[in-house]
Amino acid sequence: MYKPVFYKGKLVYWTVCKGHLTDIGGPVPAGYNPNAKEIYAECLRIPPVKIWDRGKPRTDVINMILTNMRARRDQEGDFNALIGACQVGERNLLAMLDKYGQKMVDACINELLDMADRHMRELIAKVPDGVYEGIAILEDAGHGFGDFEIKAKVTIRRDTCHIAISSPPQIPYFINSYEGNSHSGVYLGLMMFAALPPPYNEGLYRCVSVDFGPKGTICNAQEPAPHMNCTTTPMETLTDAVRLAFEKAMPSKVAASWGHANGLNIAGWDTRTNEEFVTMVLATIISGGGATPQQDGWHAVGPECCFGALTSGDVELLEYSYPIIIHKYSLMTDSGGAGKYRGGSGTAWEVEPLDKEMLCIGFGEGRRIPAMGAAGARSQDIDSKVGRVQLKRGEKTELKRTNIMEHIKPGETVTNMNPGGGGYGNPHERPVEKVVWDVRNGLVSIEGARKDYGVVIADPETLEVDTAATARLRSAA
Repeated sequence: MYKPVFYKGKLVYWTVCKGHLTDIGGPVPAGYNPNAKEIYAECLRIPPVKIWDRGKPRTDVINMILTNMRARRDQEGDFNALIGACQVGERNLLAMLDKYGQKMVDACINELLDMADRHMRELIAKVPDGVYEGIAILEDAGHGFGDFEIKAKVTIRRDTCHIAISSPPQIPYFINSYEGNSHSGVYLGLMMFAALPPPYNEGLYRCVSVDFGPKGTICNAQEPAPHMNCTTTPMETLTDAVRLAFEKAMPSKVAASWGHANGLNIAGWDTRTNEEFVTMVLATIISGGGATPQQDGWHAVGPECCFGALTSGDVELLEYSYPIIIHKYSLMTDSGGAGKYRGGSGTAWEVEPLDKEMLCIGFGEGRRIPAMGAAGARSQDIDSKVGRVQLKRGEKTELKRTNIMEHIKPGETVTNMNPGGGGYGNPHERPVEKVVWDVRNGLVSIEGARKDYGVVIADPETLEVDTAATARLRSAA
């Protein structure tokens, strides 16, 4: 949402607010439609249109938009919040202009842009000139076309870089990415490598050029390709490819990948209000962070596409807002990638509808390929490191590793399990006492300590380590 800012009769700035609405029209609640073959099966498409004119809302346009959304009352509240955010930004900008004058404010803005440019150029100038390539695998999340390779070729010349992306032809599934979104994936990969200090603004990318290759590819889609899942898939894989290319250029800055998004939307009927409900459960896409050369990965900070900027909300507030009971929201044992520095743990979120059938829509990936480790990190227990969805219906338990649309009834549950982050370094170099600490705190199981870290725990009660067996196991690896 964009709002023009006028000062003394002239257009001087724009305020911008980007936010999620939990429904955007279309055949599937929340918009994530795994069965969409084209963009028209995903949502109501709205070209740039004025929703306010001369300081007053255009109620006909707003009503048309909200009428095409489920859970209208919720969407209207979020819609107004976006408008309010733009208005607050405008108010603060005008106050700053009144206090300092336009000449000073413009000069400060230009300096912030120039400062970001200097930071990026100084970093790139330290990278040896050359051409570096990174390849990441985009797993088949249920479309049946198989795994895909996404390649990033980075060319460094003095204090500039050119990034060329190669991806396979677009497919009739909701993981295609249009150019605007793909820019975000490329820039995130660059920033994960760069780890620069503030400010963070457009000036960072003045010295960066990007080529996404021909139109009609997964990372440079053209209409009518479906794309609703693109902000996580393939964006996170694109991010990994770019980051890997830069890390080949400067191995001293290598770090492990974060867990990818493996999320869940829910929708149904709320008998308390006699209204439809729909929500994107942010808690279900929070995965583990990747380890670095200095420390373990952070727990529950992902997914990679949000890079730590996502919070999940209170369990009690979700249960108050929707007719559900949340049985579990926890870290997952053995989910962090093994390494000298362990990857951060992923999360498990288990829910049951209270009194009516509920639709569950799964989206994302990372359910077969774990987050990439770095500097010799490796995990033997792969299954615990990846995402999956577990459905319990009576005595029957199903494990799903593809995107789903499933209905569950009261008494049945769905558990969404998110991947952990990748590890860093040889896991057999992790100090034994740290492995024992992880076991004591439920981050690693006794079996995981043996398989992933070569640490043999003889007594499950005291967690006493069999030193001789541990030495033999680690030396044999």
